Amino acid sequence: MVFSSLFNNAQQLRHQSAYKIASAILTESSQPQPFDFGPRFSLHYVSRWLSPFLVLNLFLASVGLAEDAGNLYNTTFDINAGRSYFEKQCSRCHGFDARGNDEVGAPNLTGPLTRASSSAGIYTILREGIAGTAMMAVDPEVPDSQLWQLAAYIESLSRESADIAVRGSAEVGKALFNDVGECLDCHMLNGKGGRLGPDLSNIGSELSPDELGLALIDPSAKVEPRWWSLTLEDKNGTSRSGLRMNEDSFSVRIMDADSQLWSYPRSALRRVVRSEESTMPSYAARFNDTQIDDLVAFLYSLRPEATP
Repeated sequence: MVFSSLFNNAQQLRHQSAYKIASAILTESSQPQPFDFGPRFSLHYVSRWLSPFLVLNLFLASVGLAEDAGNLYNTTFDINAGRSYFEKQCSRCHGFDARGNDEVGAPNLTGPLTRASSSAGIYTILREGIAGTAMMAVDPEVPDSQLWQLAAYIESLSRESADIAVRGSAEVGKALFNDVGECLDCHMLNGKGGRLGPDLSNIGSELSPDELGLALIDPSAKVEPRWWSLTLEDKNGTSRSGLRMNEDSFSVRIMDADSQLWSYPRSALRRVVRSEESTMPSYAARFNDTQIDDLVAFLYSLRPEATP
């Protein structure tokens, strides 16, 4: 209310003689002035007219400085508040761990973001949404401060990868990966390899060293729904198994071991058996602890800011 009144007063003064008074003071010209100030002219009188302009300009300058300073809602309290909002509203698509969901097109938010590089960019996406995607704008009734807190939390999810030390050798791990592990039979790396497992091109930005080690030793500890497998039996008694590519109320689609896609209407199926176990074997018996550390070091180096 104070700012609104001040702004309105300032707008009115623009249509009166205050503008001319200010021009006269700042010009300090010896030429005759185009306005007759009259006997009421004094420094005190001028300051009374100019003060709304000065206060308004100071206010606008402070707003500009705040924008230049970035997100002002980035304290620990703000980040925790943002996390609380995220868990209530955003986890439906992105998951409580913010790792995303391929089935609904929700990206992983724990690594480098592809559409924003700062809190301001994240805020804009939250406020405006992304056209042509499932990402809708947040309810306009949500206060800006709450969105800035949410933006601060999302920005905090990106790991400072360089600060996390690994025990193994990335070079040795690279040799194991390429020559011994047969990893490219199932996984894609920089456009080469198979499609029966997750693309590993940026896996170091998505998983921590501990998570990578667990994936090598106990792959079934955590399996995303995208990598579950299904065994289907049609009404003729024919069975077929593969990775669960899509499953809804009307149809099922799988990809078999030869990377062939098979689609079935549910009405044609007699039985659908789902396995939430990983199809990836454990490497705990195949590699010793040092080799596991080397593989982890190599996999963790697979991120945009690092070079294996």
